[in-house]
Amino acid sequence: MNLEQVKKLEDKVLLATYERYPVLLRKGRGVYVYDHKGRKYLDFLSGIGVNALGYAHPALTKVIARQAKLLVHTSNLFYTDYQGKLAAALVKISGMDRVFFTNSGTEAWEGALKLARAYAKEHKQEGQEPKWRILALEHAFHGRTFGSMATTHKEKYRQPFEPVVPGVEFVKFNDLADLEKKFDSTVCAIGFEFVQGEGGVRPVSKEFAAKARELATKHNALLIADEIQSGIGRTGKWFAYQHYGIQPDLVTVAKPIAGGLPLGALLASEKVAGCIHPGMHGTTFGGGPLACAVALELLKTMDQQKLLKHIQKTGSYLAEKLNDLKKEHSSIREVRAMGLMAGVELESADLAKKVFKKMLDHGVIVNRTDETVIRMLPPFIVKKQHVDQVVKLLGQILSKNTVEFAATAQRRHK
Repeated sequence: MNLEQVKKLEDKVLLATYERYPVLLRKGRGVYVYDHKGRKYLDFLSGIGVNALGYAHPALTKVIARQAKLLVHTSNLFYTDYQGKLAAALVKISGMDRVFFTNSGTEAWEGALKLARAYAKEHKQEGQEPKWRILALEHAFHGRTFGSMATTHKEKYRQPFEPVVPGVEFVKFNDLADLEKKFDSTVCAIGFEFVQGEGGVRPVSKEFAAKARELATKHNALLIADEIQSGIGRTGKWFAYQHYGIQPDLVTVAKPIAGGLPLGALLASEKVAGCIHPGMHGTTFGGGPLACAVALELLKTMDQQKLLKHIQKTGSYLAEKLNDLKKEHSSIREVRAMGLMAGVELESADLAKKVFKKMLDHGVIVNRTDETVIRMLPPFIVKKQHVDQVVKLLGQILSKNTVEFAATAQRRHK
């Protein structure tokens, strides 16, 4: 089938939930994907932060083929070979104590919210006011299921489905005074991304993170770190919170953990894990043998190839080149980057739309988030020459747009 045939079929039978780009992808290798006509695209989005080792990585494809012949799915009523091993590996790199596997990031976040409420109920003292409120941040995005959606800030995600889950209040981003004002003894948890993804690649300040940890401890509330996009090495450390010297009570991970297969995880400290008991929570597909086997191989490959150091080095190079570009183009308002997670904030949403489209037309995949931000989440195996290619193209597009805008303005004044 060609692009028009696929589009026609999908328009007829799929729910209209996506505005797809007019590209029909057929295969991928390394940092590139190829469309149905064989055209090559440099992927600087990696499936929205999922394909950590790029496409068709030999170590992962070998494990997929091997495990697919043995056991793809059974159920969580039985033991399998890889859940315990993967959980132990995640505990080691995170500093947490226990793990629950899910199908996705939003499901992991739902589990975190449930554990926060369960922990509050189990530790409620006689005469104490009920602890059930949850604090989230402005610009936050935590998913599209009901609890996750309730903690996602943008009105466009919540308004069509209201009333959403009650008890959520949003704190102004990096505002210490607003945080202290809204954090009282009725709060059972505060949850946030240490580096916001959909919110435009915005890191929380060290002061804000420290104050959130302090207040959570003071009120016996939980600090939940959303590492769905920033975790498993994306920022140059295994988890973004490790840049801050702060230990959360709950951590959610997903996107890159199984190199492209659906898998998420909720990581918990021992004190929180003690409030969950058999029958209180569960999943049918989470932690299946195929996904867990691949995730183990991904962590092993990252360790063997010293990819954290590579991410730090290449990420610094990307940030340097983007900041050099900012000096040349007044249309770039700000560059925000941590590891291989970068956002280029442009002067308008219209410009960001044009830049994204033109980069795709020239064979480079990025995306636009928070209206004005060009987001880059390349695979961890990306090299400096790929960075050079992307930054050069971005500069050329911005220069061309400047000329076009100037010509348009000149014609208007005639």
